[in-house]
Amino acid sequence: MKAVVLLSGGQDSTTCLYWAKERFEDVHAVSFDYGQTNIEEVERARKIAKEAKSQHRVFDISGILRTGSLVTGENHNSKSSINSDLPASFVGGRNLLFLTITASYCAEFGINDIVIGACQSDFNGYPDCRRNTITAMELSLSLGMGMGDIRIHSPLMYLSKAEIWKLSKELGCIDVIVNDTLTDYNGNTSKMNEWGVGDEDNNGSKLRAEGYREAKMKGWI
Repeated sequence: MKAVVLLSGGQDSTTCLYWAKERFEDVHAVSFDYGQTNIEEVERARKIAKEAKSQHRVFDISGILRTGSLVTGENHNSKSSINSDLPASFVGGRNLLFLTITASYCAEFGINDIVIGACQSDFNGYPDCRRNTITAMELSLSLGMGMGDIRIHSPLMYLSKAEIWKLSKELGCIDVIVNDTLTDYNGNTSKMNEWGVGDEDNNGSKLRAEGYREAKMKGWI
């Protein structure tokens, strides 16, 4: 069986890559240059995919997504221009577009299983990371692609950040997570911590660090 993983170069998607490698014989990875200010994460994804021996493709879709501080470079700790109940880091339509492009990639290689690191439990509240959105996309792609049922796996959906660290330990990829992944919204690679590179001045690194400390306190890692 084959699967394709949406690989950003961050903690969650890399954990999903190793989760998929335990369950599928042939695991591909796709990444996206969508105009993000932190383009370093794409280079991280290239390295991670190579080390995992996964076929990898990077799609250049820069210029399509124009909202969210991860694209505009605005203050990550402010409110979204789309919805004041969301953080500024929310990029409207990002996962919807990513999944659609990934489904097209699936058609090229005869793949019906997609793996995404979406999680709705305790993170930023992005609407495109919720289970109902993923379920709706699964149905839409299955109906619209004409290649049978497309299954979207989201193994992190109901896990806390600490539980994701625990999973990475169980999968044997915790060293890859610490040393190779980048979650920091500002792309800060100058500061190395026990949980990886970054500075806790943004939610990307803050949630990652807090999860690490909780997992360590509970003896999970």
